[in-house]
Amino acid sequence: MQTEYTLSVNNIDLYYEVHGNGFPLLLLHGFTGSGAALVPIFEPFTNTHQLIIPDLRGHGKSTNPMKKFTHTQATQDIFALLDHLNIKQCNAVGFSAGGNILLHMATQQPALINSMALVSTTPYYPKEARVFMNQFAVADRTKEEWEAMRKIHIHGDEQIRLLWQQAGAFGESYDDMNFTPPLLAQIKAKTLLVQGDRDPFYPVEITVDMYRHIPNAYLWIIPNGGHVPLSGETIPFFLNYLTSFFGE
Repeated sequence: MQTEYTLSVNNIDLYYEVHGNGFPLLLLHGFTGSGAALVPIFEPFTNTHQLIIPDLRGHGKSTNPMKKFTHTQATQDIFALLDHLNIKQCNAVGFSAGGNILLHMATQQPALINSMALVSTTPYYPKEARVFMNQFAVADRTKEEWEAMRKIHIHGDEQIRLLWQQAGAFGESYDDMNFTPPLLAQIKAKTLLVQGDRDPFYPVEITVDMYRHIPNAYLWIIPNGGHVPLSGETIPFFLNYLTSFFGE
């Protein structure tokens, strides 16, 4: 049974995988990652959900001739993918940049997402993140980092270099992520916010503020958790909770 596909849309080739049967569950990876890492983690959901797992533009097996990444444009790619699959409503999980994209989706088309989990997601780039982004340099990447990225991104070192350059460019981006309380209040989806209390990029206070402004929000702060604080014992706990969260 085929599980891997490529969709030509918005001047890119968007790679995605489909696994399982049931209510659609959209899974969006973080920046510089790919969907491949999410497939084994969410395998238990294939009995109840149809997993839709794309590689965001310029990531993994997807292309990006524009050589620039914005969450705004990536959102349009995902809208096009769901339209291609004739999906009118779905559940969703987004990690970091993937969660940022879900904020765009949930505010632009509120009826599309039934329930969603946002892990290490931000409505805007705070000063802590901008300091890191402005200091980020491709030349500083280690041999081990290059080797790890080559296992994820198949289009060569230029693809990897462009991703790292964009990570630095986010430091001067202000329009792409700019969700005010009135915008957050438009979200209709039941929303689980997951945040580490020691995230070096997005202070926990930002997540608490989102919790206060998203109408149907739930909050899980992970003690001593950093950015995307899911590992070890927290992953099974997270998946078990999602089972009831999506099932209610």
